[in-house]
Amino acid sequence: MTTANKPRAGTLTNVQKAALAVGVVFLLVGVLGFIPGITSQYNQLSFAGHESEGMLLGLFQVSVLHNIVHLIFGVAGIASARIISGARSYLLYGGIIYLVLWIYGLVIDQNSAGNFVPLNGADNWLHLFLGVGMIALALLLTRGRSHNTTEASTASRS
Repeated sequence: MTTANKPRAGTLTNVQKAALAVGVVFLLVGVLGFIPGITSQYNQLSFAGHESEGMLLGLFQVSVLHNIVHLIFGVAGIASARIISGARSYLLYGGIIYLVLWIYGLVIDQNSAGNFVPLNGADNWLHLFLGVGMIALALLLTRGRSHNTTEASTASRS
């Protein structure tokens, strides 16, 4: 990587900012899933399974497991944003995971034991949007950049 392409210590590249933003949003969504009022039918929130009737924002079916997955995905995004390659990998592979979840949500019976996360129609379309969006961010924000770089662009490396 040439000096002109190398980020200055203490600055984040666009892909790192994107991974950080996505991570913060997932973390926020995970927390919101545990707040009564923001999650309607909170008293019917189960650990896992399609029986959970908790609805984040009254639209997305959630469970304790679903919220924990959002929290973990959020922490992973924030942690991966420390290095360019980590941010890119988080967005790319996270996007692939969400596309797989979208397909899974389309093919399973929403009232079956296979719907253990749980997922509903709104979740499915959100997963499609997230998958495509995260992959696009990973590819567009690192276009023309070496993908093997591991240098941190945080102040701790200065």
